[in-house]
Amino acid sequence: MAKPIPKMGSRRNGRIGLRKNGRRIPKGVIHVQASFNNTIVTVTDVRGRVVSWASAGTSGFKGTRRKTPYAAQAAAANAIRTVVAQGMQRAEVMIKGPGLGRDAALRAIRRSGILLSFVRDVTPMPHNGCRPPKKRRV
Repeated sequence: MAKPIPKMGSRRNGRIGLRKNGRRIPKGVIHVQASFNNTIVTVTDVRGRVVSWASAGTSGFKGTRRKTPYAAQAAAANAIRTVVAQGMQRAEVMIKGPGLGRDAALRAIRRSGILLSFVRDVTPMPHNGCRPPKKRRV
């Protein structure tokens, strides 16, 4: 008679919650993606595994209020609150995109008390990439 294979992904064994808070992260990377419609703040460890994230949409802003600098500031504060509780002291900041929330998110990160080793703009720039659509004739 074959033994039943124990399920690894079962939620009953209580290991899921234990793993999340047990990890101490002294240093991390904060990625800010500021589009014209939303701002997404993702906090990862140095290897790139996501620890926490928040966006203007998840912070309770809907519609046109999502693109405001205040919404970006709230999103950054929400994303950072959890990692400060996990013991993050130093971070690098990568900012991507042309949106309104760039400066506001950075200001909120500075205010959180995390020491920033550097702030880098990683907005993708085409070296004259795709051909534009043909001109409209009216």
